[in-house]
Amino acid sequence: MGDEKKGMKTILEQLRPHLSDEEIEFKKLSLAGRLRNYLFAGILVTAPLGLTIYLVWIFLQFMDNQVRKILPDEYSPDYYLPVYVPGFGLIISIVFFIFVGWFARNFLGRMVINLYEYVMSRVPVIRHIYSAIKQIAETIMASQSQAFRDVVLLEYPRKGIWSIAFVTNTTQGEVQRITDEETINVFVPTTPNPTSGFLLFVPKKDAHFLNMTVEEGIKLVVSAGIIAPPDREMMTQEAIDKLDSETEKKEL
Repeated sequence: MGDEKKGMKTILEQLRPHLSDEEIEFKKLSLAGRLRNYLFAGILVTAPLGLTIYLVWIFLQFMDNQVRKILPDEYSPDYYLPVYVPGFGLIISIVFFIFVGWFARNFLGRMVINLYEYVMSRVPVIRHIYSAIKQIAETIMASQSQAFRDVVLLEYPRKGIWSIAFVTNTTQGEVQRITDEETINVFVPTTPNPTSGFLLFVPKKDAHFLNMTVEEGIKLVVSAGIIAPPDREMMTQEAIDKLDSETEKKEL
């Protein structure tokens, strides 16, 4: 047994220039330790893929069920095929939204939209809900929107504790008038759901602008700090260009 350990140690010393520290430590593990590492690695590889497929499947089933309630059975491919075909409801929904968008840009469509917006603006309670949802949707969807332009670091909720926030706009109107300094609107999201959070009006000089992209900031929030973006100031220019290029490809 002693000779075998000595021989293994000699082999590892010979391979050391070609192996990383993690690989060397892995070689020293027992069979049970290796199997445990393989198990965790397998979970890390398959869990994101499996969860993604599961959520997509649920979404497709939800869309299909909603469309089946509206369309007659004769229009569904399941009526003619012996198996369930997922995605039919999603295709119908996309076609529907495209048609509505085309109709909204026509003269008749604009008249209809102006009419129902006039009616919605006159209904008590409903008009406030409709106005708020419409404004949020237009802010997020508009290409010229300034929503979530930059990622900043704030001392929040008290001094000495830092929080990630997103700049949504420069402060305007009455709020800016009554403040003594240049102020920005920032959104402090909650973890792991970044769609809820707090709106703060912060002096611009107190916000530390970060180099990370908005997508990287959202990943940091959703993952509860597990997925930390790289520090661009500590990277070479070639590595920064490569990272930005990969980010642009994902966005396309």
